[in-house]
Amino acid sequence: MAQTETAQATNFFLDGNFAPVSDERDAQDMPVLGEIPKDLAGHFLRVGPNPAHIFNEAAYHTFDGDGMIHAMTFNEGSVHYRNRFVQTEGYKLEQAHGGWLYKGMNSMMDPTPSELPSGAPKNKNLANTAFAYHNKTLYALHEPSQPTIIDLPELTTQGATNFDGKLKHPFTAHPKVDHSSGEMMTFGYAFQAPFVTYSVISASGELIHSTPITISKPVFMHDFAVTEKYSLFLDFPITLDIERAIAGGPALGFEPEHGSRIGVIPRFGSDQDVRWFEVKTGSVVHTANAWDDGDDVVLQASRSKTSDIAGAGLNAENLEETQGQLYEWRINLTTGVVTERTLSAVYCDFTRVNDLHACHPTRYVYAAAFNPERPFSFDGVMKFDNETQTTTTFYYGANRFGGEAVFAPKVGATTEDDGYLVCFVQDEAAQQSECLILDAQDLAAGPVATIMVPYRVPYGFHATWVGDL
Repeated sequence: MAQTETAQATNFFLDGNFAPVSDERDAQDMPVLGEIPKDLAGHFLRVGPNPAHIFNEAAYHTFDGDGMIHAMTFNEGSVHYRNRFVQTEGYKLEQAHGGWLYKGMNSMMDPTPSELPSGAPKNKNLANTAFAYHNKTLYALHEPSQPTIIDLPELTTQGATNFDGKLKHPFTAHPKVDHSSGEMMTFGYAFQAPFVTYSVISASGELIHSTPITISKPVFMHDFAVTEKYSLFLDFPITLDIERAIAGGPALGFEPEHGSRIGVIPRFGSDQDVRWFEVKTGSVVHTANAWDDGDDVVLQASRSKTSDIAGAGLNAENLEETQGQLYEWRINLTTGVVTERTLSAVYCDFTRVNDLHACHPTRYVYAAAFNPERPFSFDGVMKFDNETQTTTTFYYGANRFGGEAVFAPKVGATTEDDGYLVCFVQDEAAQQSECLILDAQDLAAGPVATIMVPYRVPYGFHATWVGDL
């Protein structure tokens, strides 16, 4: 069931399986190698950039694409595939216009006039980066913007929310939900002071706490981490600089002289309560989890020496510098001593845990394993065991690449890793999109089921699992 749809472009992020698709489709009764587990019930959701209209293909940045959700809904051994654009205000305006209205991040300084209608938002909420599921509500997220509510299973768009007017800052792509308390912690970063603002949303969906977090200059703070008691902020050296962009340089830049430090704030603390701890200079885009351990706060994340997001781009010669490895910081809040170490030799990102255990101690971390030769490409999945300090991997095979694999608990699961890892994979030689289901307790054995999707699923950003509703 090979797919013939391809795209030819000079931009890496518009070519091959990075290229967007234009149609919204549904599929059932798809060919399956193996057997879909009957104790897998719920929705595997993956969002990513899928531009409908492009101002300048050469200048297109993958962050610019309209959000498109690809979903696999599982029920008693059957599966339903569907993909839908997130119907944001900016997307609908461009569809009505029949062409681009928003130029994209690499073309902000281009003088070409836009026919943006009067009253239209100046910036486009792309809703293309990640998801949060909280208070029985699914949010599609774009960190400069407000969260967009999506209805399951149809993937219809309700629209953006500001939590009854209480949300006064951008909303991170990576909020953290503590299933013990039911609370969701979030934050936003900006080019203008306050550069970071932190908020807590109650179990019932009400924004109940907000405070600025003072840092010296704006930084690209894509993710953070939360424990039962604290929230952790990463003031790391991927800096944001409008003047640098106006001068022709990148808006995002890696400035090692900025250093790296981790800020620790009580969950309902204020700016003056933040304690900062200096750590080795490096780059973190995605965290895995954090938890309290006596006087210590433990943080695990993918850490690299520099960053491909901040200017290294598609340089395949320095991947050992820009690709991350699973890393741990242990911060003693009594002595102030920070202990750091690399946990696994495997280069990885898209670090995840069983979401039901987030903000609390976790034994296992799952991540996408980087291809060592091609930028922005993952050719396997890994599982790290904190108890045995061992890494297990499964690689997809030659010319096969995937993305974020998420943990889906079995119906009636009794242990942390009692479930499956679900991900999309593209066989580039066969031009075939697949959905893989792997037993999280026997990762090396390979898929228990491989679903052949009859339509192309482009590479995307983040994924999530929402259990049976």
